[in-house]
Amino acid sequence: MAKGLATCLETGIGEKYGREEVTGTSIFDPVLCELAYIWFSPVGGIVLDPFAGGSVRGIVASKLGRQYIGHELRQEQVNANQEQASKICIDDDAPPAWVCGDSRTIDSTCKDVQADFVFSCPPYADLEVYSHDPKDLSTLGYEEFRTAYFEIIKKTCALLKKDRFACFVVGEVRDKKGNYYDFVGDTVQAFKEAGLNYYNEAILITAVGSLPIRAGKQFSASRKLGKTHQNVLVFVKGNGKKAAQACGDVQVDLGVLESESVADA
Repeated sequence: MAKGLATCLETGIGEKYGREEVTGTSIFDPVLCELAYIWFSPVGGIVLDPFAGGSVRGIVASKLGRQYIGHELRQEQVNANQEQASKICIDDDAPPAWVCGDSRTIDSTCKDVQADFVFSCPPYADLEVYSHDPKDLSTLGYEEFRTAYFEIIKKTCALLKKDRFACFVVGEVRDKKGNYYDFVGDTVQAFKEAGLNYYNEAILITAVGSLPIRAGKQFSASRKLGKTHQNVLVFVKGNGKKAAQACGDVQVDLGVLESESVADA
């Protein structure tokens, strides 16, 4: 299903929307979405996303019979998400919903939510600045960003049911001196401080594209290695076996596990 949806989203039904249009970054991988929802959430369950920058996670959730609730700071992004979803999810039983506001208030804006799965791809610190709003985490220095990031994860996980999974897709980010912040490690620590256990890690292989050219020019002077992957981090609130039972049976396709898109770490 998701591969066909990926083609639809890439064309955007003749247009591009939201963050992909603003920054030129690629859309979130819908195949990864499908796997995450099927493996780590129950059909009919609620998916909560505190960093709902694009429409993909919401649309795929809708197509798979999950109720998606995304939290996004920028109204123009919410409008873009809703416009695309209205064309793709028009006949779905549970079309995606987006809440506009600062995710640091998710404990009040989504206070009645009892999520069956937390799934998101957060801003990678200041790697890309999405707006000039001082509430936008991408405008903050890393220490201030880290504090807000931990706060949002804690509040979001408080809305997650016991014996359920959470999944964040992240990658490392360098500071202005070229050193890693350890964003992946901080993400793991944030979930641990929120009371969850670190349960799985997988590696999402991304397109090489122009990386050899870009990395090649810098390598001699800096010895910085180019990266072609992101970390798919899975956490559990409560008991992992009970969380798996709550997700229901899943047909494990060994061909998918051996695919080039996702590999066990």
